Amino acid sequence: MAKRSAGILLFRRSGEELEVLLVHPGGPFWARRDAGAWSIPKGEVDAGEAERACALRELEEETGAAFRDAPLDTLLPLGEVR
Repeated sequence: MAKRSAGILLFRRSGEELEVLLVHPGGPFWARRDAGAWSIPKGEVDAGEAERACALRELEEETGAAFRDAPLDTLLPLGEVR
């Protein structure tokens, strides 16, 4: 079975600007790499886990902010990328 990942594109409006949250992977491999490293907080969906639950878990793990109780209407599906 193909691996699936899920993530959340966190954004806000600042006047006329749209700002998005990107994260940088940690660890020694990424220590001196920036180009192409920044991404939305995302991770692999565990067996039996809902994609929404995975996306919220990854956002919390990678930012330290808890969004588990986010109302459903605040999360908009963005589709898939292969």
